[in-house]
Amino acid sequence: MYAIFKNGGKQYKVVEGSIVLLDKMSLEPKSKVELNEVLAIVSDDKAQIGDPFVKGAKIEAEVINEGRGKKVVTFKKRRRKDSKTKRGFRRDFTRVKILKIIAK
Repeated sequence: MYAIFKNGGKQYKVVEGSIVLLDKMSLEPKSKVELNEVLAIVSDDKAQIGDPFVKGAKIEAEVINEGRGKKVVTFKKRRRKDSKTKRGFRRDFTRVKILKIIAK
């Protein structure tokens, strides 16, 4: 059984026990978090598709830690114009472990 949920404008496909990097939530490690924006739940014999979300479905997860990702550099160069731009950023994330997928 797996579920597809939405968090921070992105969609994630998870199974129980998987570890996911979500947008920063400013929570303490070992705290529980409930994800309610479940788009679909698929088991072996049937699928529940939401409109836009599955009613009564939720995903329980536990926060492992918070951190920052590797630096992403964007470099733009306009040829023959003597013009270039270099920018970079590091994504803040919260690492969570999926404990349980609950479907009604």
